[in-house]
Amino acid sequence: MNAPEFWVLVAFVIFVALVWKKASAAIGSLLDGRAEKIRAELDEAERLHKDAQALLNGYQRRLADAQKEAEAVLDHAREEAARLRAQAGTDLEASLKRREAQAVDRIAQAEAAALAEVRNLTVDVAIGASKRVLAGGLSPAQADTLIDQSIGELPKHLH
Repeated sequence: MNAPEFWVLVAFVIFVALVWKKASAAIGSLLDGRAEKIRAELDEAERLHKDAQALLNGYQRRLADAQKEAEAVLDHAREEAARLRAQAGTDLEASLKRREAQAVDRIAQAEAAALAEVRNLTVDVAIGASKRVLAGGLSPAQADTLIDQSIGELPKHLH
């Protein structure tokens, strides 16, 4: 056992054991630190994922609410358009009835004016015939002829 190779081997084994003990502790602490860092990153990723999912759910709710609101606005617009359409129909019908009543009133006024004009002309013709009868001292037969002639001329005066 005095061989130098033996003592070199023993020294080498002791050296490797001491180095291994210190190196394994250092490597273990490095690996533990790396594992802890990875775990922290995974936890952070999981938290970010949950936050993103919560935001997505919030946006989906807002989108659904906005779609419901848009549908409500469209329904209201359709109802308002139908109401306006019905109101326009009612207004048009009332306007047509008013115009018809105005036309009937104008026709009645024109008829009344025409009748008054006919009466006035008839009176004028009768007065004219009476003047001729009185001025000429006509006989009753001549007066009847003159009245018939004046009545015959009446349509000419009406136009």
